[in-house]
Amino acid sequence: MSEPTLAEAPVPRTPPTHLPRLDVVLVGVGGQGTILASNVLAELGIRAGYDVKKAEVHGMSQRGGSVVSHVRWGTQVFSPIIPPGGADILVAFEKMEAARYAALLAPGGSVLINDHSIEPITVITGGAHYPEDAAIESAFGGSGQRLVWVHGARVANDLGNRSVANVVLLGALSTLLGLPVHDWTAVLDRLVKASYRDLNHQAFAAGRAELLAGPASGSLNP
Repeated sequence: MSEPTLAEAPVPRTPPTHLPRLDVVLVGVGGQGTILASNVLAELGIRAGYDVKKAEVHGMSQRGGSVVSHVRWGTQVFSPIIPPGGADILVAFEKMEAARYAALLAPGGSVLINDHSIEPITVITGGAHYPEDAAIESAFGGSGQRLVWVHGARVANDLGNRSVANVVLLGALSTLLGLPVHDWTAVLDRLVKASYRDLNHQAFAAGRAELLAGPASGSLNP
């Protein structure tokens, strides 16, 4: 996805009654499109008729550091920051970042993890060890939390452009929210260059298909 230019918000509709509020944290490292994905989610909420607040931290993102974005939907949202244990959904574009921010996920919440690792400099230089998948999974699972692995990086590579892994994860996320697919694609179409639209539609559809296929496409921990 290309970097978006946020324009005037669409005319709000009435928020769906089955989803009175939603708190989502998106995490990754610089260059993975975490902020762009959060812009899509924020605009989707506005399009659905919610009050939306968004905040991010990405001071070292250009050097491969952590990028964290908070997106909140509700009838009235006062703060953009989601407190520890308050996120309904955690979306992680990099595996270790999922474990790093596990404390933000609420009891009963869901985490979508891109099955992809980007080793930090401390690991590359031998000063630290990159955690095994089992160690990452062990950070979750309490109080009814669900963990779902998504093959975002692999799907993006199969599509010929690894930069759309973030859209694969958005497609997976869409299966948890119940909003119309055409609303997602309309927001994507507005925020990406026309030359990338078909590719992003394919990535989004692939992410949805992987989650709708069920546990066979990834591990699901009840």
